[in-house]
Order: sequence, then C-alpha cells, then structure tokens
Amino acid sequence: MKQAAFESQYQRQWLELAEQLDALERGKPGNLPTDTFPAAYRQLCQHLALAESRGYSSQLVDQLHQLALRGHQQLYRHRSTLLGRLLGFVTGGFARSVREQWRYVAAASLLFYGSLLGTGVLVYAFPDLLYSILSPDQVAQMEQMYDPDASRLGRFAERAAGDDWLMFGYYVMNNIGIAFQTFASGLLFGLGTLFFLLFNGLTIGAVAGHLSEIGYHLPFWSFVIGHGAFELTAITLAGAAGLQLGVALLAPGRLTRSDALRQAARRGIRLVGGATGFLLIAAFVEAYWSSMTLTSPTVKFIVGALLWLLVACYFTLAGRSSHAAD
Repeated sequence: MKQAAFESQYQRQWLELAEQLDALERGKPGNLPTDTFPAAYRQLCQHLALAESRGYSSQLVDQLHQLALRGHQQLYRHRSTLLGRLLGFVTGGFARSVREQWRYVAAASLLFYGSLLGTGVLVYAFPDLLYSILSPDQVAQMEQMYDPDASRLGRFAERAAGDDWLMFGYYVMNNIGIAFQTFASGLLFGLGTLFFLLFNGLTIGAVAGHLSEIGYHLPFWSFVIGHGAFELTAITLAGAAGLQLGVALLAPGRLTRSDALRQAARRGIRLVGGATGFLLIAAFVEAYWSSMTLTSPTVKFIVGALLWLLVACYFTLAGRSSHAAD
C-alpha cells in the first residue's frame, strides 16, 4: 500500500486518538470511550510498525512515534491509577465503607448471627428440632465429616496439593455464589436478602448445635474457626448491601426509586467487592489450613482467634488516617 492511501485510510483514527490524548492530558474525558483507549493505542502501534517496515516518510513515522509515546504514558498512568485505587480500597477504603454503612451491617449481622446462635442453642437443647431444618441425609453427611473417631486419612490426609487446589476453586465458586445471591436478591424489595441471611444462619446454627450436642464439637469448631472469620463476615456484608437495595425500593425518600436504587447499588457494590476479597481469603484458609490434620486443634483455635481479632482490628482501625485513599 502506498503512503498516501495508508494515510487516507487511517488518518481519521489518528486524529481521534490525538484528540483523546489531548483530553486525557488535560484530565478530561476524550471523544472516545475510556475503555476503547487500550485497543486504539495497540492499533496505533501496529500502524507505526507498518510505516517503519514499508519505509514511509520520516515525517509520518515521527508523527506516529510521538502519538505512541504519548499513548504509552497515558496507558501507564491509567493503569497506575487503577492499581493505586485498588490498593487504597484494600488498605482503608473498604473498612471506611463498612463503618459508614454500619446500620445496615448491624442489621444484617443481627439477622445472620442471631438466627445462627439462636438455632444452635435450640437444637442443642432440643435435638429433634434439627430435622425440621435439615434432612436425615444431610445430618448423616455432617456426622460422617466430623466424626472424631473416624480415621484421619479418611477425611483430609489423602488430599494431595492438586486436590487442595480443586477444593480452593470449589470454595471460591460456592461462597461467592452465596454472597452474590444474598446481595442481588435485595432487588426483591429486600425479601430475598432476608431469606438468605436467615436460611444460612439457621442451617449453620443447626449443624453447629447438633454436632456440639453429640460430642463432635472439637473437630467441627477447630475446622470452621479459621476461615469463618472471613467467610461469615463476608456473608453479613453481602447481606448489608442487599438490604440497602431493598430499603431503596421500599423507602426512596425524596428520590425516585431508580435514583435511590442507583445510589444504594453504588454503596453496596463496595461492600460486595470487599466481601469477595474476604471470600477468596476464606477459601484459601479453608483449603490449605482448616483441612490440615498435622496441626492440633489447640493451635487451630489460637490461629482462628487471631484471625477474628485481625478482622475486627481491620474494620476498626484501617482507613482512619485523613490521608488514606479511597
């Protein structure tokens, strides 16, 4: 292709990219959507390579080279900004969001932990109540998993590193699925979120109460205490986000329902994003630490208590600095 035809075909793309670069350098959005910028930059790099390989004029090559340099600087700065915002969210922004939305977090915690503890106590005191919540097959499966007299090899020890990785993936998908259901079902005027918070609380409480009542408390509690710090907290945060959706639909105040819902979703998604990170940590701990059989229950209780303390300190102290980034 001759240079004139090459320029005629792509000149408009170069001008659009140059206009966007001008806008980005001034800190304003350009004519092209931000998410198309990386693709436009890569295409410019291809055009530059073609111009050099075909021996086009130095003027054209220099023009494209300057655009490529400016594009590289903006792309690098954009990625650095995203990384900085993510780091700021992890180190303080997430904890601040939880504190700012403490009323919804408290309501979700009351529903979840209240149903969990209440059901656990009732099932411990009245064992037959268990079968109103779980089927006999589910009960038998739980008893088999946490039987203290069962062979250690029969439960976890035979798992190889590859099996741990598979379990990690399973825990991630399962836990994130539960959290997403709890959040998204808030669109059903909050009723879906209420259901999932209470359902999970009742189920976990029933299992805990039953296993404690029949003497299987040591293997059960030593297994769940570590990853529970992150997993149970994440469920309540997803529930808090879902409750906000329901309140926005039921009581939008002076806003329209759509505006109230958008604001609630914007706040809630920060909780869900942080909860997803917690669930990744929980899945890792469950796959590689909770299932470990070479460690005594005492050590697991100590580590579990420290993890709960770590979570409490994070939400209490992180992001307190006035210079902390969102």
